Amino acid sequence: MLKQRIEASLNGVERWIEEHDYKGYDPSDGLTSYLRPLTCSNTFLERILQQIGRQSPVNLRPLMGIKPLESAQGRGYAAWGYLERFRQTGEDTYKIKALTCLDWLDRNKSPRYQSHSWGYYFDYASRGGKRPEQESTTVWTGLIGQVFLEAYELFGLHRDLEVIESICDWILHLPRERTPRGVCLSYTASGLGSIHNSNMIAAAFLAGASRYTHKSEALEAARQAMEYSCSRQLPDGAWYYAERDNCHWVDNFHTGYNLDNLKRYARYAQDSTFDENLKKGLDYYQKTFILDDGFPKYYCQRPYPLDIQCASQAIETLAFFAEDDPDCLGLACRVANWTIENMQDDDGHFYYRMYPFHIKAKVPLIHWGQATMHRALACLLARL
Repeated sequence: MLKQRIEASLNGVERWIEEHDYKGYDPSDGLTSYLRPLTCSNTFLERILQQIGRQSPVNLRPLMGIKPLESAQGRGYAAWGYLERFRQTGEDTYKIKALTCLDWLDRNKSPRYQSHSWGYYFDYASRGGKRPEQESTTVWTGLIGQVFLEAYELFGLHRDLEVIESICDWILHLPRERTPRGVCLSYTASGLGSIHNSNMIAAAFLAGASRYTHKSEALEAARQAMEYSCSRQLPDGAWYYAERDNCHWVDNFHTGYNLDNLKRYARYAQDSTFDENLKKGLDYYQKTFILDDGFPKYYCQRPYPLDIQCASQAIETLAFFAEDDPDCLGLACRVANWTIENMQDDDGHFYYRMYPFHIKAKVPLIHWGQATMHRALACLLARL
């Protein structure tokens, strides 16, 4: 029964994504509002405007003039889900859908760089400063790069290899923090920003790309990047978001990113150096972020707000590790069952957040919730 429920849920969110033409809202799209001129380009006021949409349990976006947008991240995760479904079924429909999404990503790379890379389709303001529209990030570029890697492994298309080589070039030209214990690849190309999840995502992609590009530089950069992050893993198996004093938090989905990409790196590079880090990190993740009923906590020390990204990443990470640890499959099923029961609408889309007292923010986001759940449920269905 659970397998049928997961498949029905997956079909529902897939249908929602396609009916909405891969467009939707984003947690951080507040600066597309017509109210932005009222901030007078003040970063603090822009952050407040952005957070109004991000934190409100009521969807204020229509009142703020915010419209659903295209999303490179959404296309990437949707393609990833289609590739997984093609592996399961062999149906050409999923191959065509995946390749259509990859064609779109190829055409819609960031115009800021010659090489392939992707970012948000809106301006972004945070405590770290402003990031302009289509300023590429290592997180989304590395993750989309992994989709192209999987597509190339499946279909062997020359176009996908060209994109892989182009992404590899972009990542290898990123600023780097060089330390006695490894090198951290920057979060963006526009300035040095050392963050563990983006560094490990980039490392996993470079290790995979090196198998086809035969660039020793890529594999060595990947090894040094993993040394940076693994040498800074906390004694209990966790990672801070980053090493700066104002970034010492530990959360669900960034930890999941780290684990997934450490495993991918080890597999691509055939490097067992960090196996103990992987084991310790997975043990921490299982014990810390999943409650008995399948509720996926946000932070290590508190559960709320429950964020759909925590649910989707928990399902994907636990399904990914099920081949190594049988306990992970049961946990993944528990999270999926809870999420479908509590966070999926009758029309197929997943809600953004749940706050205390079961107050739900039901806004339909595209990559943050729909595309990531599509990928996660496809992975889990494959394991089942």
